[in-house]
Amino acid sequence: MTTLNELRKALGDDPSGDVATQFPAAGRRWGRDPLPGLPGWTADEAARALLLASAPFAEAEAAYRYGDADEKRAVLKALPLLAIGSEGVPLLHDALRTNDTRLVAAALGPYAEHLDDAAWRQGVLKCVFMGVPLATVHGLTERADDELAAMLAAFAQERTAAGREVPADALALLVAHKEA
Repeated sequence: MTTLNELRKALGDDPSGDVATQFPAAGRRWGRDPLPGLPGWTADEAARALLLASAPFAEAEAAYRYGDADEKRAVLKALPLLAIGSEGVPLLHDALRTNDTRLVAAALGPYAEHLDDAAWRQGVLKCVFMGVPLATVHGLTERADDELAAMLAAFAQERTAAGREVPADALALLVAHKEA
């Protein structure tokens, strides 16, 4: 998992100031380019995560609630870097209710360890249904269980019966689970 220090180093800056004004301006100020050496992070996401790290969690909640999709995704990606325990789980639940594949994928990042098993399984199944690669699900192989395998098997059977393709990564997970 990426750390705040890695984000600071890659960004070459340590953003500070009022989250309400700096957070929405991050894309304009720091750009939106990918950060070299930190796959999956862009400059604006790193700046936003660093801003949230020095702010009360209520500001992260507000940034999520009132932000656009990019801002919401930045909050979701920042959650595992914040000292908040499981306080951010409601934001994951909200993201998992959306039809935005980027938010669903971000919700199943490292902070998803705070989701209960039922919500996590539903999130994984939603990824399969939406075509989000299962490689984006943090800790998938460690957390996959018999119940998730049964859900995926039922999904695969339903898709096959309808003459539709089953995503390769879902089939691979089923095979791996049977072999374990």
